[in-house]
Amino acid sequence: MNFLKKYHKWLSILLAIFIVLFALSGILLNHRKAFSSFDINRDDLPSEYSIINWNNAAVKATLKLNDDSILTYGNMGVWLSDSTFSTFSDFNAGFPRGIDNKKISSMLLTKDHQLLAGTFFGLYAYNFNDNNWQYIAIPTKEKRIVDIIQKGNQLYILTRSHLIIASNNLGSLSVKELPAPENYDNKIGLFKTLWVIHSGEIYGIVGKFIVDIVGIIFIFLTVTGVILFINKKRLIKRAIKRKSIVKIKSVNRWNLKWHNKIGWITVVLLIITTATGMFLRPPLIITVATAKVSKIPGTELDTPNPWFDKLRKILYDEQKNRLLVATYDGIYYSDSNFQDSLKKFEPQPPASIMGVNVFRKIAPDTYLLGSFEGLFRWNTATGKVFDYIEKKPWVKPSALGPPIGDYLVTGYTTDYKHQEIAFDYDKGALNINGGVPFTSQPEKIANAYRMSWWTLGLEVHTGRFFEFIFGNFYILIIPLSGLGILFILISGLWVWWKIYRNVEY
Repeated sequence: MNFLKKYHKWLSILLAIFIVLFALSGILLNHRKAFSSFDINRDDLPSEYSIINWNNAAVKATLKLNDDSILTYGNMGVWLSDSTFSTFSDFNAGFPRGIDNKKISSMLLTKDHQLLAGTFFGLYAYNFNDNNWQYIAIPTKEKRIVDIIQKGNQLYILTRSHLIIASNNLGSLSVKELPAPENYDNKIGLFKTLWVIHSGEIYGIVGKFIVDIVGIIFIFLTVTGVILFINKKRLIKRAIKRKSIVKIKSVNRWNLKWHNKIGWITVVLLIITTATGMFLRPPLIITVATAKVSKIPGTELDTPNPWFDKLRKILYDEQKNRLLVATYDGIYYSDSNFQDSLKKFEPQPPASIMGVNVFRKIAPDTYLLGSFEGLFRWNTATGKVFDYIEKKPWVKPSALGPPIGDYLVTGYTTDYKHQEIAFDYDKGALNINGGVPFTSQPEKIANAYRMSWWTLGLEVHTGRFFEFIFGNFYILIIPLSGLGILFILISGLWVWWKIYRNVEY
């Protein structure tokens, strides 16, 4: 019992700041839209978050409007340049305030010259008369657009769960639920299951509210525990000096009573939240990344939509007259305009669990696929995959490893002097053939690309924020903190049961 009491106390003190930061950031992450207008200057953050050479997912792609007008877009918003990328002007008028509202997943210039943009929070069309973006309502609950393409006289607008089909003028928008893939077993990824349990999304708004309360409880238990620790030292000092200790003892009784009471009542929720969070980051993510489980009945996961939160990119191959869809579960195709079950390509190319960022056709039966696994040329007829940056055939690893590769590809373009430029999350713009480097990043773009509160919360919650302190060992913060918190919770429950369960405060 002395061992449990001692290390319950000291581990709690050691991890107190992390517990509070994880709880606060978790609450923030559950309310992205509410905090979307709040940003922070990257100059106030560690150097890892500085914008150098178009890094930190600044660029997804470019879009040529005409011979002398090119749009460069991504998480930095949209910027208009000339054909040589020598000048840039802000092209974000009309988007709501905050960098999170300007993060662009996809853009399309239609055949009748309508300019569209898909963002985290909806679909926008550009009004060339008023020179601003205008919001377009879509008929789905989720508003996050991941891709937009044109097929004939129709627009295909992809969210993470649905396909919206629209006419060129956006006069008619209808939702099409994609058919299930062949041999669909109605199961879902274990990673996704743990994710929605951890965030509370498994029970929708109510679940998120419960997890918010769990975060507040973590903070309350931490603060009351620290107060008990400090007051114990104060009691000893005041007793030695023969000063009154009545007020401190009264504060301690209240803190101890509610620290114990709230702790044992909510301990199961606290353990579940801690344990699920540990498996959402490396290295434990490796153990759940490919596993599938049955959907939990009565939850948000228990949906008839087989593509719930799985869709990432869509592509129409006019030569083959087939549609390809990049999903969380792999790359699929349909030769029947999504009338029949989708078929999965075999073998599959490498694609990160975080999603596909580059997906385009470059030759017959050949596609370019970019993600946090790298950039690959993939031939669907032969099944061969070629590492497009390292210039060598890709060989499938014999064992599971980290869900990222040597290149964290966030974007790609060929609009700069006919060069092939890939954008790496860490390294920024790379000429993958060793030719002319991509144009230097203007200071005004770096200054405008602030960090949203939500993104900062994510960096803290995943432990990446602490890389400037711990270096590459930051990757161990989540698993080690998780183990420490589990020990704190279980030891605290045991001490309460053995010592304080029947105590009158």
